[in-house]
Amino acid sequence: MTHAPRRDRDRAATDQEIRQHARALLVGSGSDAVTLRAIARELGITAPALYRYYDSREALLRRLATDICVDLSDELRVALDPLGQDFLERMFAVCRRFRSWALTHREEFALVFATSRECEGEPDQFGGVFLGVVGPLMAESARGGGLRDQPAVDLPDLSAHREAFAEAFARAGVRLPPGALGDEAAYFLLRWWIRLYGHIALEVFDRFPFDLAYADRLFDTLLEELAQETGLR
Repeated sequence: MTHAPRRDRDRAATDQEIRQHARALLVGSGSDAVTLRAIARELGITAPALYRYYDSREALLRRLATDICVDLSDELRVALDPLGQDFLERMFAVCRRFRSWALTHREEFALVFATSRECEGEPDQFGGVFLGVVGPLMAESARGGGLRDQPAVDLPDLSAHREAFAEAFARAGVRLPPGALGDEAAYFLLRWWIRLYGHIALEVFDRFPFDLAYADRLFDTLLEELAQETGLR
C-alpha cells in the first residue's frame, strides 16, 4: 500500500478547510461574501497564502460549483434508489427532488444555475443523473416506442442542440443508438428543462407574480402537463 506524502495530505486538508469556509460564507451571506480575504481571516492566515491553492476568487467559486454539483447528484441518486424502472416515476422523482433541494439550498442553486459557472469534472455530476434517467427514453424513441406525437410545431434548426446533447450523454456514459437524438428528442429535452428550471427559479428567487399558496400542487400539475404534452402519459 502506498501513502500520499505528508505534505500532500496537509495540502489536501487545508484545501478542504478552505472550501468548507467558502461554502459557509456562500450559504450564510451569498456569493459576494466569498472572498479570499474573508476566508483567510477565518483560517487565521494571510490572503496571499491562499493563492497557493486558488489563483483567484473565481477559481474558488468554480470549485465550489463543482462541489455543489456532486452533492446535488448524490441527493438525486438517493431519490432514485428505492424506485423501479418505470421511466415516468423516475423522471418525476428527480424533478421533485431537484426542486426541494433548490428551495433549501438557494445560494448554492444561484451559484450554479443563475451564473455562467458550470460544474467541472468528467462527466458532469449533476447532468449525468438527469441524462441517465432520460437516456432509456431516447433509446426507446429510436426504436419507435417513445416521444409519441412529437412535436406539434414547426421546429427551427436544432442541430447545435443535438450535438450538445450528444456530447453530454457521452460524458455521462449513456450510450444511445443511431437516430436517438433527432429534432423531436432535442425538443423534448429543451421543453422539460426550460419549464422545470423556469418554475424552480421563480420559486427560489421569489419572483412569482402572485401568492404561491399551493406551490407543491402547482409543480405536480406542471409535471403532469409536461408528461401529457410530450406523449409520456
